[in-house]
Amino acid sequence: MNGRPQPPSALSVSELSARVRNALYERVGRVVVFGELSNFKAYGQGGNWYFTLKDAGAQVKAVMFSRDRRFLKYRPKDGDEILVRGRVDLYAPRGDVQVIVDRMEPLGAGRLQEQFERLKAMLNAEGLFSAQRKKPVPRVPRRVGIVTSPQAAALQDILRTLRLRDPTLAVTLSPSRVQGEGAAREIAAALDLLNRLGDVEVILLARGGGSLEDLWSFNEEVVARAIARSRIPVICGVGHETDVTIADFVADLRAPTPTGAAERAVPQRRDLEAALGDLRGRLLGATGRTLQRRSQRVEELRKRLLSPQRRLELSAQRLDEARSRLGRATLTGLERRRERLENARRRLEARTPDRDVQRARERVAQLKERLGRAVVIDLGSRRVALDARRRQLGLVGPLQSLERGYALAVGDSGTLLRRASQVREGDAVTIRLHEGALDCTVVDVRDDDALDLLGRRR
Repeated sequence: MNGRPQPPSALSVSELSARVRNALYERVGRVVVFGELSNFKAYGQGGNWYFTLKDAGAQVKAVMFSRDRRFLKYRPKDGDEILVRGRVDLYAPRGDVQVIVDRMEPLGAGRLQEQFERLKAMLNAEGLFSAQRKKPVPRVPRRVGIVTSPQAAALQDILRTLRLRDPTLAVTLSPSRVQGEGAAREIAAALDLLNRLGDVEVILLARGGGSLEDLWSFNEEVVARAIARSRIPVICGVGHETDVTIADFVADLRAPTPTGAAERAVPQRRDLEAALGDLRGRLLGATGRTLQRRSQRVEELRKRLLSPQRRLELSAQRLDEARSRLGRATLTGLERRRERLENARRRLEARTPDRDVQRARERVAQLKERLGRAVVIDLGSRRVALDARRRQLGLVGPLQSLERGYALAVGDSGTLLRRASQVREGDAVTIRLHEGALDCTVVDVRDDDALDLLGRRR
């Protein structure tokens, strides 16, 4: 720098910054951070955002580039509690540690979404979203109940739509707050009240659009259970088409908007009148055709109708034919039974007890002969096996071993000697040979290590 000599072990500021930056990448990497947003600056409509995240004990700078916020619906402002995801970096020109943010969401909304998913999973597991439990909406209701705020613009939209579709329709409003603390319990109470009135045939649960926090009353468990226990079908029209609440899942029918709920609850009166006229015309046409076909049928039957005398003659003729068939059938049946009886008699004679006894005696004689042959064969094989074992026993007996040159040594006490260490010099020992025995006196005791196979010293 500036032509001055540099110490060989010293780092330049750029090199130090690079090392710090690499250490941040390796040791910290990606992070999820929450805190209060402050010093928010946005450069242009589509530019980058710069801000500070802080809490009671510290603060850190952050930047969100325009490429990462293209699909972000949330517009932050100073004082918001937010949750960000990104990576830790070092901005070398100023030496600032900062978070490069690629995801951002308001902390309150994140927690509400968590509660939403948890309640949704629980109610779904209980079967409250099941299609089997949803009630059908009446096609032409005479009275509609509405649960919403009397001051809501959605109420006027619903009433206007209902008047246009059917001016004769009766409407019952069960008022309730639709936002704020305690609104969920008021909504549930309003639903229960309509169920107690008894003359309401379908209920519209409605509210205009808003943020997740604004619509939260319709994500409360108390509202979901009130909808589920309602014996009257409930159509839910809360928010805009993109808004989804727990009430939508539990309701018997979901509409994208409050106006859509009114449209789905009540058909157009003129459509009903047109359909009724069409049905009336089709009914009259079908009735005329049916009468014509039946008149033709009556005429055909009248022509085919016989006089009583002719009916008696036909009945007598059929009776004679039946009597003739019965006689032939009786004779045929008797002949078949005679044949079966004769066949049974011949089979019985063929199976006399004397013939069975003779067969049994012949069978016993055959078995006796086979048993005698089997006993003789078995005794012969057993004798052969006994002789073989006797020969094997002779090969391994003690006398045969003595015949091959071995001897048995017995001490004074009559104990068979197996080791030289069992006697001492001067002890008397008897040696049994193949032929005869030797009485000996021990003059020397030698170990195996100093002997050959015949007991001589090596």
